[in-house]
Amino acid sequence: MNKSVLVLDDEKEIADLVEWYLLNEGFTVYKFYTSGEALDCIRTTKLDLAILDVMLPDTDGFSICLKIREQYHYPVIMLTAKVEDMDKITGLTIGADDYVTKPFNPMELMARVKAQLRRYTRYNLPESVPDKLQEAGEYDFRGLTINKETHKCSLYGKPLQLTPIEFSILWYLCENKGRVVSSEELFEAVWGETYLDNNNTVMAHIGRLREKMKEPPRKPKFIKTVWGVGYQIEMDR
Repeated sequence: MNKSVLVLDDEKEIADLVEWYLLNEGFTVYKFYTSGEALDCIRTTKLDLAILDVMLPDTDGFSICLKIREQYHYPVIMLTAKVEDMDKITGLTIGADDYVTKPFNPMELMARVKAQLRRYTRYNLPESVPDKLQEAGEYDFRGLTINKETHKCSLYGKPLQLTPIEFSILWYLCENKGRVVSSEELFEAVWGETYLDNNNTVMAHIGRLREKMKEPPRKPKFIKTVWGVGYQIEMDR
């Protein structure tokens, strides 16, 4: 696929296994067992995706993810040995795009890698055949501007640094402006997977979006919560 993937896991067997599957799929792999070496690679190498273990001896994957998000928007997948929802929510809130719980099926991980890269590429390149809803390719209202072709978003003239997932959520809500979108619909539209009960993924990403937009949690101006139903960007009044 001519894409470069960073793999960081202090468990050598897991890192080697992930590397083998990635190489078999045609990826260029930068594999590391320590965060220091991985950070050097992140600073100096053009990467298309990162796979980070949460539990590391010298730091944690969340800290590495935060470092990546200071400069880059490529997808980040977290590997976690824990199953607590808070670990998942923490990773998603700080900018991770997906998580896989250990032990995992390597083929599932490869499918998630490919899905994240497809999504990232789709929202960073012009659409070859714009559909009816994307003829303009841009929404501009109340100081919020979002352009699908350039993958740029700004609020009151200041750029918003959004991850591909965050951009996809905001674009979908703008595309359906005036209509309440359920968490289930939003998840299945953006992630392309079946929504499961008690899935806090959408809520975590909405919270992160509001934080970046400096939205007051009680009375947000843009992304409103319709309790028990979903989320909505209201039509202009």
